[in-house]
Amino acid sequence: MDTPTDLSAPLAEASITTGGVARRLGVSPTTVRSWERRYGIGPSGHEAGRHRRWTPQDVAVLEAMCRLTARGVPPAEAARLARGGALARLPQGRAETGEPRESGGGRTLPLGTVRPECRGLGRAAVRLDAPVVERLLDVAVADLGLVTAWDEVMMPALRAVGRKWAVEGERYVEVEHLLSWHVSGALRRVTRCIDPPAPVAPVLLAGMPRELHSLPLEAVAAALSGRGIPFRMFGPAVPPAALVESVRRIGPSAALLWSQSRDTADTRLAQLAAATAWGPRGARARPAVLLGGPGWSGAGRIPGTLRPRRLTESLVHLETLAAP
Repeated sequence: MDTPTDLSAPLAEASITTGGVARRLGVSPTTVRSWERRYGIGPSGHEAGRHRRWTPQDVAVLEAMCRLTARGVPPAEAARLARGGALARLPQGRAETGEPRESGGGRTLPLGTVRPECRGLGRAAVRLDAPVVERLLDVAVADLGLVTAWDEVMMPALRAVGRKWAVEGERYVEVEHLLSWHVSGALRRVTRCIDPPAPVAPVLLAGMPRELHSLPLEAVAAALSGRGIPFRMFGPAVPPAALVESVRRIGPSAALLWSQSRDTADTRLAQLAAATAWGPRGARARPAVLLGGPGWSGAGRIPGTLRPRRLTESLVHLETLAAP
């Protein structure tokens, strides 16, 4: 689901299935079913033993729900408004078009083609509406799963905020800080330290010595947690000696080293980490080193390392490497 389809197109008189509704409105079937389960936005009639069918009136309510959530209205509130036929009565502080009522104009993010959940998140962040930002993040993780929520909701919004303040100067730094803090909170709420019953070497997660970004590492930690894979998170700016010593002490199955920009990518340290061994003589082992982030793009091929491009690719490698 990249963008909603044309919601103004006339609806067919015949009832349609949940999958058909999802395709028509540009949302996932999982989201439609979740809204029905959580907020009562569903078909008005259902015969036992038959697929659920949506009437034009049912679809109109769901259409209103889509419009409201895309504008940043919390799902529970959007459901109440949609069921009451009150699409135009948005909460105070939002215009009927869904844009925040703020002076000065131009306070929108350059999001491009994104999911409605991401667009709503971006608008809430620009308004500095922390409660809505928090709710939208939690709903995105619950409805879409962590990986999809990160790739298609959180990351596009974070990148757009970064582009915005880079163009506008420091005007929008507060938006980035607020959004980053809440994204970190949403990731931490679904992250648990794993103590597997079988002996499994943990994954080491660390930022390069001068690297201050840690949200991608937090996303990996949350995803590993959901897969039952143990990890050790050291966060940003890990000193070289501490990184190497941690490899020796932990004996990780893999080490993911994050670099957001080229000036923080240290190829010599990556090579040293890949060459660091642990264990008794005759049975010594070395970690698989994954180089994460755009900072490694100009580093060339580093022996003994892998360079995943996305969170999903990193998880495939780490899940394989962590297998007992």
